[in-house]
This record gives sequence, C-alpha cells and structure tokens, in this order.
Amino acid sequence: MSESGNASGGTILFVEDEEAISAPFSKVLAREGFEPVVAGTAAEAMELAERIEPDLVLLDLTLPDGDGRDVCRALRRDSDVPIVMLTARGSELDRVVGLEMGADDYVVKPFSGAEVVSRIRAVLRRTRAAGADAGRFEPAFTVGDLEIDVAARTAALAGEPIELTRKEFDLLAELARNAGRVVTREDLMARVWDVNWFGSTKTLDVHVGALRRKLGDDPAAPRHIETVRGVGFRFAES
Repeated sequence: MSESGNASGGTILFVEDEEAISAPFSKVLAREGFEPVVAGTAAEAMELAERIEPDLVLLDLTLPDGDGRDVCRALRRDSDVPIVMLTARGSELDRVVGLEMGADDYVVKPFSGAEVVSRIRAVLRRTRAAGADAGRFEPAFTVGDLEIDVAARTAALAGEPIELTRKEFDLLAELARNAGRVVTREDLMARVWDVNWFGSTKTLDVHVGALRRKLGDDPAAPRHIETVRGVGFRFAES
C-alpha cells in the first residue's frame, strides 16, 4: 500500500469511465491532499491496482468492459485494499450486495464531492486503525471447535480452514471474543463497520447469514451464532 501522504492523504485509484466525472473529481481529490489515478475500464483498474497498490479504490459499477462488482470480487480475492463503490444504483438491496461483496462503503450518484471525500477519509481511518491494531499481538484463541488467529486473520472449524471475507472475519472474531454474551446490533455495527454508521443494519443480517452457512449452522436452530431477538447476537460458548 502506498506510503504517500498523511492520515488524510494517500493514493486513490478512481475507476470511472466518464471523463466528465473523473476529471473534475480528480481535481477535488488532489486539492484535498490525495493522489488520484484514473482507470477507465475494468481491465485497466485491475492492472493499476496490482502495479500502484493504492490506499483506496473508488469504484464505479458501470464500466465499458464489465461490471464493477466483478472488479470488487477480483480485488477481494487478493487484497484488503479499502473499496468505496460509486454508482447510480441506489436501492437498499444494491447497497447490501455491494457491502456483502467486500466493499467498505457505497455512495450513490449524484454525489457531492465533500460527502465522498468525507467517506474516503472515514474508511481510511478505520482501515488504518485496524492495521495498527493488527500490529499489536493478540493470541490465537478457540471457542468450542472454532479456532481464530487474529494476527494471521485465519479461522478454522474442527481443524478445517474457513474462507471468509474481511468483514466476515471481523464479525466472527468480535462475536467469538464475546462468546456466551449478547453483543447488540448497534455495537456490532460500530465495532465492525463504523462508529458513525447510520441507517439500515440489514448488511449485518446478510453477513451473519453468510457466517452461519460457512459454519454449517441450521438457521432454524443455529449451533454457533444465536439470535437474541430485538437485541443482537450471541456466539455459543461450546
């Protein structure tokens, strides 16, 4: 990841095929202390992401050679780079799908430059703080047949590795750390997503559902992640 800039700066890979949007907003980013690099296609975005290792990807979903969601999936297979989706698709389902794919935030067009810059800074603060936390040693721990190594960001169930997205891992680790105790929906959103999160918490339900599938839980009678209606979730102690 680029080392340029301070806590409010860094290299932004701006994936946008409309020059009427990319040119003026690149100037806004530069004025705010960022280093914008524009990609007009999905293929160019993947090539640049590997070559320049940006601090954040600002990703339009409608591209001339593909869907930005495919770019998001491809980036997530190899990288934890923060991704902010930028799109005209504004339904709650679109937002949830984008976040489920691994995006860190979702901005709907038309947008104000000030709002997007604010969201970029908030995402960078969260991911940099998470990186600093990862540098502090936290011993691996087990809960029943689940093993979690926070430093290595790996999880295994009964000795079998579990493939998790970044948010899925963070959510599972937070629940497992508090095994036997109820963690409220609000606390999970604040700790795993953003202390300033507002709006629907449907993305939390989507991620819990994905975790249950990967843990082999029966939604009707989950063995690991229990729902406490109207409050939150509890990870079973054994």
